[in-house]
Amino acid sequence: MTEPCELGAVAARTLIGTKKLSSRELLESCLSRIDKVDHAVNAMVARDDERARATAAAADEATMRGEALGALHGLPIAIKDLEDVAGLRTTYGSPLFAQHVPEKDQLIVASVRKAGAVIVGKTNTPEWGAGANTRNAVYGATGNPFDPLKSAAGSSGGSGVALATSMVPVATGSDTGGSLRNPAAFNGIVGFRPSPGLVPSDKRPFGWNPLSVLGPMARNVPDLCLLLSSMVSDAAIDPLATTVHGAQIRKPEDFARPGAIDLASLKVALTPDFGFAPTEKHIREVFAEKTGRFSNLFAVAEEATPDCRGTDESFEVLRALSFLANMHDRVRDTPEMVGPNVRANVEEGLRYGALDVVKALKQQTVVYKNWQSFFERYDVIISPTMTLSPRPWTELYPAEIDGKPTRTYFHWLACAYAVTIVGHPAISLPVGLDRLGMPFGLQIVGPRGGDAKVLAVAAALENALAGDPLTARPVPDIAALAQARPLRQAPGFIGFD
Repeated sequence: MTEPCELGAVAARTLIGTKKLSSRELLESCLSRIDKVDHAVNAMVARDDERARATAAAADEATMRGEALGALHGLPIAIKDLEDVAGLRTTYGSPLFAQHVPEKDQLIVASVRKAGAVIVGKTNTPEWGAGANTRNAVYGATGNPFDPLKSAAGSSGGSGVALATSMVPVATGSDTGGSLRNPAAFNGIVGFRPSPGLVPSDKRPFGWNPLSVLGPMARNVPDLCLLLSSMVSDAAIDPLATTVHGAQIRKPEDFARPGAIDLASLKVALTPDFGFAPTEKHIREVFAEKTGRFSNLFAVAEEATPDCRGTDESFEVLRALSFLANMHDRVRDTPEMVGPNVRANVEEGLRYGALDVVKALKQQTVVYKNWQSFFERYDVIISPTMTLSPRPWTELYPAEIDGKPTRTYFHWLACAYAVTIVGHPAISLPVGLDRLGMPFGLQIVGPRGGDAKVLAVAAALENALAGDPLTARPVPDIAALAQARPLRQAPGFIGFD
């Protein structure tokens, strides 16, 4: 029998609105699931049970009074530990902020709270989101629910695991080099990187920098759309949320549910590597097997990629600049309190000069224009989300793939940051397991501004693949996790590296 915590967000919200399920019942089921399995995976690192119960009770009272209900009314939600929640410990995975309690909600948190969500707690992240292995010196490592000794990816790894194990129906995340999409792929859930500005951010130090975005995570595409609709706005605090004075451009109702689309009308480009990503042979073969099972659904599905030459070099420079803006003073003043990934980015950034930055920005523009020409011929691109299968979280980052050394500690994320650098929307959709029994994520990339199109394609494909056990969303063994030993007992559980 399905427990309330295993309900999707859309289904649960419908039951709450029709008074067939109370927010308190749903919350208690979620809290019970956290109690049952979190010791094995360490995803929910700061809880807010008392306030969550009070919020759920107030939501039920509003329901019974017949008040207008928000899109997320009564739904439990997990917040990534990079995002400020008033009155709740928010560490950013950093010892420097181990006891930090913000006084004010970040904009994305205020938005989901306004829509009626019940904030359950904070989910684990690598220090300052650096690196796609969710492990830090405050809370320790987060384990993959399909094998707790393997990586949950990141930086939204805690959110991905919380969703996969049904601790909550929806969660927040953020994405620079794939931080929403990577954990979605490794944990068998859905993560969406929206176009820059669609979900406004009030914390980017470089307001016009499109690399880092905020976005939604869920177990299926309709649930993700429901959460996204509460995040979308034209908020002036974010200069990327450009608008026309007096007109609303980003309308929540446009994203509340996936649109209808005919897959048979689409021309699809299939690529295992965008021409440059170090995708391991195993993943290339799994990608070919998976796409071979459904490529007949499209009008055209052929191997092709936009010209991405220079993406590595451009992304490395622009990413380092972001870390300089955020972390330079902390690395300079308290280097012993900052981990190796953050230090590496800052040190790299300090090596670049103005001409390096100019070259990176010019190359980014060239790659962007290449993509625009490519999308004149294709509707969407489909690739693997990740270049490899999950490895042990004790490995700080993959130093080699198929025996070849990686360029940087984030080079293994190249399938994701190929999309980041051009600012296109992309989603990671779970498509069964790989040959090692770990979740496999398929990345669907749309044209410039094609957020609604990506969501529609993903929803249609998700529905088409759901009936095949080889392509349906995989579900971890909750009973096995409940009996597993505490992850904190594993060697190397806590620390930077």
